[in-house]
Amino acid sequence: MKRQIAILGSTGSIGTQALEVIEEHADLYEVYCLTANNKVELLAEQAHKFKPAAIVIANEARYEELKQLMSDQPDVKVYAGARALDEIVEADPIDMVLTAMVGFAGLSPTIHAIKAHKTICLANKETLVVAGELICQLAMENRASILPVDSEHSAIFQSLVGEDDNPIDKILLTASGGPFRTKSMEEIANVTKADALRHPTWDMGAKITIDSASMMNKGFEVIEAKWLFGVEASQIQVLVHPQSIVHSAVQFQDGSVKAQLGVPDMRLPIQYAFSFPKRLPLSGERLDLFKHPLEFFEPDLKKFRCLAMAYEAIRQGGNVPCIVNAANEIVNRAFLEDRCGFLQMGDIIEQTMQRATFIQKPTYEDYLQTDAEARRIATELLKS
Repeated sequence: MKRQIAILGSTGSIGTQALEVIEEHADLYEVYCLTANNKVELLAEQAHKFKPAAIVIANEARYEELKQLMSDQPDVKVYAGARALDEIVEADPIDMVLTAMVGFAGLSPTIHAIKAHKTICLANKETLVVAGELICQLAMENRASILPVDSEHSAIFQSLVGEDDNPIDKILLTASGGPFRTKSMEEIANVTKADALRHPTWDMGAKITIDSASMMNKGFEVIEAKWLFGVEASQIQVLVHPQSIVHSAVQFQDGSVKAQLGVPDMRLPIQYAFSFPKRLPLSGERLDLFKHPLEFFEPDLKKFRCLAMAYEAIRQGGNVPCIVNAANEIVNRAFLEDRCGFLQMGDIIEQTMQRATFIQKPTYEDYLQTDAEARRIATELLKS
């Protein structure tokens, strides 16, 4: 029997590469559902090719347009809206849900998928950033596996396979350093979105590329690693590794370090999440260590304040990571729309952390309220 996969965010970078993996192993996997936020043309194109049982467009205003594009495919059900996203992941035939949506919007459908006992292939890091404790609790209660798809967390996961209960001494979380690694504070103050979108290693969507440039993405990955692997923030060390060959590593109590290496290719961690514990053949470039120097540097927390703020969010706990995520989504979009300077993003996030209501033990409803409050504060700060 082919494993049935739902892809939340099929038109993004992770989603499109996941479809390449499924196409390469069509004897093992089948697409049950595809979803997108706005890209109706690409979603319709994917649906015509893979013929899923259903597709969902999150933006209800695009429903009629999508319905028209799919008029020649009556067997593919077409839905729209956030509620449809929550409901589709609960469908009985689905074995795995790849959560590749961007931002806070991925939280609710992920929760619904966990409660429906689906295996979660997690590429939406905001889910654990915002509500890590809640997600881990729900996964345990519903016996739902969470398999990381981010290249760094997949590398840590792969390094831990076979280690059973051997204690982790330290997680070595690598970062490319983004396009501004070697720039001074003065130079960074005047960078444009075009500069920030030129990532030296990875081809990603605009939001995550900007987060990588500010190193907020790495900060989020620190928070995500804390929940995925049950470690304290003090056990997570960020290493700037420009070549992006060592995707991350684990140091054990005997001093041994295990790492996962490979060329930068997101299809590998996607496929490993799909096939775990098996490794399947994968076409593409192979790593040649004779051609790749391996360099490691300590991150500059004064230059990349967002990474420092993520560590502070973990220290404070409660709903603070949710506040940071919400403010970051606002300033990230503002920077992409030329309404905010690059360094100003960090200023607004920090001020939002100081002004938003702190909740030590947040519920799901608290997370929703916190997200709305932090977005409102950050929006007001942008205008001031």
